[in-house]
Amino acid sequence: MGHAEYAKKGKPDILCAAVSALTIGTVNSLEKLAGEKLRTIQNEETGFLKCDFESVLQEKSSFLMDSMIFSLENISREYGDRYLQVKFEEV
Repeated sequence: MGHAEYAKKGKPDILCAAVSALTIGTVNSLEKLAGEKLRTIQNEETGFLKCDFESVLQEKSSFLMDSMIFSLENISREYGDRYLQVKFEEV
């Protein structure tokens, strides 16, 4: 199965691809377009991605993050939280 376990083994996992495109695209935009300094950890085998910000986000960066969260929540509603859960943790 794919990382999201939506597709059968050996088939492309569209949910995993959508989440990957959104998250990696947002991280790239934060770095290249907004100029944010980030520390990222990722594991392609497990689908894990962690992004730490080195400073308080700029307004445009907050907008990028809000847009990503909005899109992920829409995917979760569409396909169900069995495949994607969006959780917030205050740190």
